[in-house]
Amino acid sequence: MASQGNTQLLQGIPPLSDAFVVCIATEWNATIIAELLAGATKVLQLANAQYKVLYVPGAVELTFAVQSYYKNATRKPDAFITLGTVIKGDTPHFEYVCSSVTQGITQLNATMPVPTIFGVLTVFTEEQAWERLGGKHGHKGEEAAITALKMIAFNQQLFS
Repeated sequence: MASQGNTQLLQGIPPLSDAFVVCIATEWNATIIAELLAGATKVLQLANAQYKVLYVPGAVELTFAVQSYYKNATRKPDAFITLGTVIKGDTPHFEYVCSSVTQGITQLNATMPVPTIFGVLTVFTEEQAWERLGGKHGHKGEEAAITALKMIAFNQQLFS
């Protein structure tokens, strides 16, 4: 999808009317998260989508936040973007967190009427995270927002 220096971020995305996206980001690895969020909001702004940003302590809490927001919101979003970074340490905690988040977001996508986009970096080193924020692996925040917009368009096609 997006790559470094890509000036056509919205190519292939049909115009969306009144799209509303909720971005839920973690507090852990705040510098990396800020860059993920900057990429996502840049794309949403280019698409004239409305968005809201909320924060949770860590990656495991993302699933709860999505479900709780959708259940209690007055205005239901057309998509969620989850943003986080899990960096491997010396214990098996990394595997547990990554598995939990992946399964949780998969479950949300199987049960909710709107998509939840997986924008969680699961990397071995901080350097690998930065390579995914405008480096040789593109910008995963931008890609998450592009995916959200494409899934909103997909949902609109199903019900039009």
